[in-house]
Amino acid sequence: MDIFDKISNMGPIGQWQSQSHGYFSFPKLEGEIKPRMIFRGKEVLTWSLNNYLGLANHPEVRKADAEAAAQFGMAYPMGARMMSGQTRKHEELEEKLAAFVGKQSAFLLNFGYQGMVSIIDTILNRNDVVVYDSEAHACIIDGLRLFPGKRFVFQHNDMDSCRKQLQHATKVAETTKGGILVITEGVFGMAGDLGNLKAIVDLKKEFNFRILVDDAHGFGTMGKTGAGTGEHFGVQDQIDLYFATFAKSMAGIGGFIASNEQVIKYLAYNLRSQIFAKSLPMPMVYGALKRLELLQSQPQLKEDLWKIVAALQSGLRDMGFDIGKTQSPVTPVYMTGGIPEAANMVFDLRENYGIFCSMVVYPVIPKGQILLRLIPTAVHTLDDVKETITAFAIVREKLAAGKYNKEKIAQI
Repeated sequence: MDIFDKISNMGPIGQWQSQSHGYFSFPKLEGEIKPRMIFRGKEVLTWSLNNYLGLANHPEVRKADAEAAAQFGMAYPMGARMMSGQTRKHEELEEKLAAFVGKQSAFLLNFGYQGMVSIIDTILNRNDVVVYDSEAHACIIDGLRLFPGKRFVFQHNDMDSCRKQLQHATKVAETTKGGILVITEGVFGMAGDLGNLKAIVDLKKEFNFRILVDDAHGFGTMGKTGAGTGEHFGVQDQIDLYFATFAKSMAGIGGFIASNEQVIKYLAYNLRSQIFAKSLPMPMVYGALKRLELLQSQPQLKEDLWKIVAALQSGLRDMGFDIGKTQSPVTPVYMTGGIPEAANMVFDLRENYGIFCSMVVYPVIPKGQILLRLIPTAVHTLDDVKETITAFAIVREKLAAGKYNKEKIAQI
């Protein structure tokens, strides 16, 4: 067999690529990052960018990015952190991130996805046992693919299931003489519901384990100060490993892991994704420092975000759309028909009403689900929400009449 023979099978998403490429998948949004951008030559009101606090084009952020790029270029510092890529600014950013999320220490990661895979690979050995949520992000799943030990999955946010899997894990750990790590998310990035962090940490009274929380979508959006979902639930001090990225609220590249000082030192000297990768370029570090400063000093950004979240989600609910159990800015609209029906509705929204949102299918979400995903931001306006709800009201009537399921996917 030729290794390329399997390429003819494009996979669950790729099977639609001939109809979707460049439109539903790999679309090109052009212009400045803001609510209204250009798609295929037309202006659209976009709800597809994880720019929660509107920092992507904030004038102070743009200034900090530009000045750092002009001063340092994109090369400095050269080399991995351990060898020649360490600077006082990297350390300053880590110290400020740790203080913000209430941990002793933090360590920067070049990319969130890559960082999570490496954290799991580093913190665990073959004697350890993992218990994780069934809807954990792909970076967690891919990290666990590298893990040689035993793992148990609990039904999404189901604490009875989690307890049962912890019972299994405890028996295995007693045999292997290893430890137990529970992994979940603060905000689940597609459904928008929150990880049941309070109930999970309460299980520490019954079981001996550590908890790793991926809070990519909670950092900056959840909690009184924006310090995340742990702060929201009042359990941040009981989260043993706190992970977040810069790609959402911080509108940048990179991420960090925060914990106690001993754990962070261990990770710094053993994370292969950082030991063997170039340090974050200085403009990204300076830019992250400015973003963190604004996140902390301008609470109105989070307030503006939640004002738009409330208006959009209540408007969609009032129209009869199913937006699930979201408790975060992530706003899913669940579709009950097939992929062609959902795709035709998205096409109609984009082409005839200028509303750009993304359609999500397996394997990004569980089999059998199809959703449209909208991401409100602090720079959207209530008029943007009104325009969007008006458009969704019109397409809902078409949806109810079966217009979208009578046709093949619109030809692009």
